Amino acid sequence: MEHITPVLKSLHWLPVAQRIDFKILMLVYKSLNGLMTEFRVYSFTCHQTEYKIEEKCCPLCSPGHRVETDCTEIRPTSCLPCTDRTYMVMPNGLRRCTPCSTCDSAGLREKQQCRRSADTVCEPKEGLFCTNSTLQGCVVTQKHKSCKPGQYISRMGTASTDTECLSCTSGTFSSGTMLTCQPHTQCEKENLQLIKAGTASTDAECGENGSNILGVVIGVLVFFAVVVVAIYIQRYQTFTIPGEWNKCCLLYGILPELLL
Repeated sequence: MEHITPVLKSLHWLPVAQRIDFKILMLVYKSLNGLMTEFRVYSFTCHQTEYKIEEKCCPLCSPGHRVETDCTEIRPTSCLPCTDRTYMVMPNGLRRCTPCSTCDSAGLREKQQCRRSADTVCEPKEGLFCTNSTLQGCVVTQKHKSCKPGQYISRMGTASTDTECLSCTSGTFSSGTMLTCQPHTQCEKENLQLIKAGTASTDAECGENGSNILGVVIGVLVFFAVVVVAIYIQRYQTFTIPGEWNKCCLLYGILPELLL
């Protein structure tokens, strides 16, 4: 404005009305010039390796560190390492490190411990899979689906995917826990009698063939009949032999009736 004042004084020769208009224009110029100066002050940007503090740019602290004191004209930014259970992933101009996440939510366990430059990484527990995840790991889990009887496990569940099930085809079965459907037992091929037909979830039930059982029963009866007849014949022959055998028994004081 100092360089404008002499100009205004030199305009004394102009009519009063024109001098007033010119003064107004100069005041407008002064106001606009002030606004532009303020805009230049507050619109400056720092390099991507720096952060802005007041009217200056300071070097960023490296990952795993935080700002202790801002830079000055004669010294750079002073940084401190993050303390235990805190971290900082990116270069920054912050005064505090971020607290580490925990895996306390239901179904989560710690996969990777928190470090100064990286947050804790969580993963699902056994039998669960992740339904919502971030760069820091799993956030929400869900239990793996159980296949129903009559279905088999076509693909086992993982930490990131659910279990996949498919139905058994005709002539096969699965309890729901099998990796493949098993064929029904063919009773006829094993010389057995079908007791109960197989279903999609159960095997066929087989039993002994009726003709085989009858043959076994008849054989047992014949065997016992032969044994009884043999015993009867032996006893009859022993105690009907006259002569020397009875004399022998009497000689040694043995009564033939005691042998019965």
